[in-house]
Amino acid sequence: MADDDALFQKGMPIRREVLGPEYVDASMARADEFMMSFQRATTAWAWGWAWGDPTLDRKTRSLMNLAMLTALNRAPEIKLHATAYCGIPAGLDAFRSAHEVLVSEGALPQPATPAR
Repeated sequence: MADDDALFQKGMPIRREVLGPEYVDASMARADEFMMSFQRATTAWAWGWAWGDPTLDRKTRSLMNLAMLTALNRAPEIKLHATAYCGIPAGLDAFRSAHEVLVSEGALPQPATPAR
């Protein structure tokens, strides 16, 4: 767990720099307990471990991600600019689907509607 926390701490600033603080902060704020586990895993492993590895510069990593996201037909993720790697968009879709079912079945509380 300590390694995951260290990767989370390393990944959060990278994630905020690449995707923008508004998007990341909103994603974290919307996450209930169930979705927070995915947010933490995404931040630790995709951003801390993958994007935190200095082997590739960010431009090269972004171009590779855009190519993979295009191949996977993950248009919403492309609109963000780039994400960590192909597994994260697929995993996010799966978590969102599971979350929707758990909420509709009453296993999780209804998410709060954001104030406008």
